[in-house]
Amino acid sequence: MTRKNMVSFDDWEQEKVADKDFLAAAEELEPGYQVARLRMIRGLTQAQLAEMVGTKQPSIARLENGTSIPSLSFLQKIASAMNARIEVRMIAEGKPLINY
Repeated sequence: MTRKNMVSFDDWEQEKVADKDFLAAAEELEPGYQVARLRMIRGLTQAQLAEMVGTKQPSIARLENGTSIPSLSFLQKIASAMNARIEVRMIAEGKPLINY
């Protein structure tokens, strides 16, 4: 597919967010999804991002498709290459372990 024929990220995302199955999968693959999302917004291929980070394209592909768990340092390199920042959140689930 040539760059001319590519669907814009906004159009692609609008179609995907309407799909409940896609949203569930995206949550499960959150770091990879966010990397892929930002990479597409920046107009980069996986190979271009890999070169900027100092790795090979398959490493980016594995991160984006959820088959590898990235280290925080690897995510920081990717964020830096794409002029982004990393946010880490801890969210409590269920009832507290200790009752006060």
